[in-house]
Formats: sequence, structure tokens, C-alpha cells
Amino acid sequence: MAARPLEIGPAGIRTARTIEMLRTERGLSQRQLAARITALGHPMSNTALSRIERAHRRCDIDDLTALAQALRVPPFALLEGDTAL
Repeated sequence: MAARPLEIGPAGIRTARTIEMLRTERGLSQRQLAARITALGHPMSNTALSRIERAHRRCDIDDLTALAQALRVPPFALLEGDTAL
């Protein structure tokens, strides 16, 4: 069976942009943020984080909550983008 193409909708793209924006505002590299997330008990490589930020990988609910905790924002803020910050 052929793999379905990855389709990420507007909410996923907005979330990806918000994650990248918050990470850079905090002066964190992808490697540093991935290490924070891993230290919180949700293993994530910097490659996985890069793929999430570029909207090449879906951000599931576990990823979302770990990212929010590592960035010190509520998960809702990642979903709503800069309008929630």
C-alpha cells in the first residue's frame, strides 16, 4: 500500500510557526529545545523538532504538551499562534 501524502492544515502550520517563533524569541537552538523536551520525559530529537517547525511532521498532542511545557506557555498558545500570546 502506498503511503498517503502528509497534509498539514492551517492549524498545524500556524502551530509550527508559533513553535519556531517562541523558540527563537527565547534564544534556543532546535538542539537546546529538543534537549529540554527530552529532559521533561518526552524524547525528541532536534531532527524531529525541525520537521515539526517546517510542517513536514505532524505535532501530536503529546508533542504539543511537551513543547508547551518546555517553552513555558499553555498548549493553547501554540495552537492559536501570536493572538494567544
